[in-house]
Amino acid sequence: MATRTDAPTRREQILKEAARLFAERGFHGVGVDEIGAAVGISGPGLYRHFPGKDAMLAELLVGISEQLLRGARHRLAEVDGGSAEDVLDSLVEGHIDFALDDRPLITLHDRELDRLRDSDRKLVRQLQRQYVELWVEVVREVYPVLTEPTARSAVHSVFGLLNSTPHLGRPGSLPGRGAMAELLHRMARGAFEAAGTE
Repeated sequence: MATRTDAPTRREQILKEAARLFAERGFHGVGVDEIGAAVGISGPGLYRHFPGKDAMLAELLVGISEQLLRGARHRLAEVDGGSAEDVLDSLVEGHIDFALDDRPLITLHDRELDRLRDSDRKLVRQLQRQYVELWVEVVREVYPVLTEPTARSAVHSVFGLLNSTPHLGRPGSLPGRGAMAELLHRMARGAFEAAGTE
């Protein structure tokens, strides 16, 4: 989503607007007609792309979990041979990109995950566990003093910090994106540093 540079497909446009509207007004507060209007098609026209709102929600939440895990694996491959510090910095940068560019999906996950079918919710949780464990392994390389449970707690804490971006105010009221990314990066690495020196 956030890393694509080519023009979004109609399906991607629908998902982006659905995420924004669901995050603003809640899943049940948004109708298919409103989503359609946001992308310039009729509400019923959405059914050519999705069977309904439930399918949009599932694709959004499963999709972002898949994207985060795939992106993290790609970043590990990119810095193959680099130091564990480089790998951790790259993972932090990737998550910051998500936290700054896909803020509605964070809100959506927090509010609406329980609305998914059991199979979709289990898939999201499975992908998230894999993502966390990837981070835990890297964090323990950088800070060998950390036990596995402590490293996992530190990773979850840093995710909580980075995923707080929807609560920081409107985008125009924040520092520029570059400055915000740098601040979040320093804070994330500072949290790991504090955990690693206990």
